[in-house]
Amino acid sequence: MSGGRNFDDLITRFTQNIYAHPKGKIRLAIVQSDLEDNIPQLCQPGSLKVLDAGVGSGQMVRYFAQKGHAIVACDISKNMLCESERLVAETVPSADVRFIHQAFQQLPHEMRGQFDLVICHAVLEWVDEPIEAIESLLTYLRPGGRLSLMFYNVNAFILRNLLKGNFRKVQSGDYRGHPNGLTPNNPLDPASILDALKARQIQVDLYSGVRIVYDYLSADMREQRSLEDILDMEKRFSRRDPFRAMGRYVHLLCTSGTTT
Repeated sequence: MSGGRNFDDLITRFTQNIYAHPKGKIRLAIVQSDLEDNIPQLCQPGSLKVLDAGVGSGQMVRYFAQKGHAIVACDISKNMLCESERLVAETVPSADVRFIHQAFQQLPHEMRGQFDLVICHAVLEWVDEPIEAIESLLTYLRPGGRLSLMFYNVNAFILRNLLKGNFRKVQSGDYRGHPNGLTPNNPLDPASILDALKARQIQVDLYSGVRIVYDYLSADMREQRSLEDILDMEKRFSRRDPFRAMGRYVHLLCTSGTTT
């Protein structure tokens, strides 16, 4: 199984283009709101053992560390892992975090069945076999553990290109991004992921859309509206049909009955 895209060569662009930008702030705000509304233990320091599978530059690790939880964070990108370590060391120096330079599919066998919460955000769309990746993630959950998946939505990608008049791109059926860019090489159909989870008796507790408003605003309107106002609209409609289906990302929060 492929470990996925290694971002060692894109760490500066990734950090500047995602989390220093409103789109990254919106992404974090929606996902964190989803977790806080559905996992009561988040407000109980030390009650969760969390695996961040594909840690990136560390925003979610810092989030859990600030809440006092124990975290294992892994990534195949050494540069990303170092950036994550730096962020946590500067902001939550007493955090209980173990950083591992490794693909989550190859974590030590003794970690299986050990986590209350496994998060895998903006990773599945970079691997060649996302369903196998999900199966791997499930092995790390304790019975009744929670899985948080966020992935790039192919339907939003198609709609965005239709609105821009990129009909040839849509007609081609080739939705891969540029090899050196930040658009994923394997955007995912939410229906296929939902079907895969159902087939494995995984309960989907929450389905929300991430950036259902911002990505469809014109550049001028993005300048006119405050981030606070946009976030208010994002939160208002992110869990409602039909709007959630058009989020640039889809966030699923699931519960595992047993380890796999």
